[in-house]
Amino acid sequence: MAVAGQRVSIFDVAKRASVGVGTVSRVLNGREGVSAATRKRVLAAIDALGYHPSRLASGLSRGRSDAVAVVVPFITSPSVVVRLEGILEVLDNVGLNTVLYSVGNRQQRDRHLGVLGDRHEAAGVIVVSIRLSRQHVERFSAVGTPLVLVDTRVAGVPSIEVDNREGGRMAASHLLGLGHRSFGFIGDIDRKHLGFSSSSERLEGFSARIAEAGIDPSRIAVRSGIHSAGEAAVLAASILELVEPPTAIFAASDTQASGVLSYLKSKGLTAPGDLALIGFDGLEVSALLGITTVAQPLFESGVRGAQLLLQLLAGEVPDPGELVLPLRLLPRSTTVSGASIEPVSRSP
Repeated sequence: MAVAGQRVSIFDVAKRASVGVGTVSRVLNGREGVSAATRKRVLAAIDALGYHPSRLASGLSRGRSDAVAVVVPFITSPSVVVRLEGILEVLDNVGLNTVLYSVGNRQQRDRHLGVLGDRHEAAGVIVVSIRLSRQHVERFSAVGTPLVLVDTRVAGVPSIEVDNREGGRMAASHLLGLGHRSFGFIGDIDRKHLGFSSSSERLEGFSARIAEAGIDPSRIAVRSGIHSAGEAAVLAASILELVEPPTAIFAASDTQASGVLSYLKSKGLTAPGDLALIGFDGLEVSALLGITTVAQPLFESGVRGAQLLLQLLAGEVPDPGELVLPLRLLPRSTTVSGASIEPVSRSP
């Protein structure tokens, strides 16, 4: 039996039975695909430990409450896709169903979160990149639905994110180190009012580091538009048509950096010969095009977010509950001539 006062989780059962968490879940849900010997071993471990299944383990597989809901903005966005791959890899491995909710505006956000605030709608919820209000969080807390945030934060809610301001500082330090003293920035406009802040935070960090170098940050040529390569190309044109154009541009994403690079090529210009260019995210497109980037662990953030949710579903308290993942600057040929192209690896 378990030690008095000690919470026994589905992970403890899996360890004692020498099986995966998904196998334990299948046994508890009465699902097929488990041998008689393995089923007997899992049931013996449950009995020995005195395990009482949580909603994850008991499954309620006949209804939607066995599913994990994942709420994302603009499901086709490259960074969202990579994060989703990490989330789904973890949840699929433990046999959990996943329901995706794509949010394109504030009304959709409130409608989806309102539905998911019902205690019977989902076993747990992962929200990616969308800012939640305290009222949203309190609704999930009131019905006991576990909630995890990825690439966004609300105090007291388990979350996975990166330091966007530090990423902006890293981009500025790289360009300053190469001798650049005039800069442009291409970022996002949040026209859907979903509370996106990563672009502005990256600019804040970039500007602060520029100021530390004795350069007036108000001289940074800042342009913002919808998040697309095509829009970024238009914004790049407006920057490079200035009387004194900058020698380097920091784009708030690799998608936007690819648009800038496309514009340069259309005008017969090169990077870094005519303009140094750095992006953010570490998407595959940056490796393919040789774009210098501040790489964030997108896939790992999805993995870690899903793992946090599994801990909550198993009745455990995550430690730490709020995790900031590290960033890496990958110098490539758009800032350093002859730089080798380093592919972005995915490691859960």
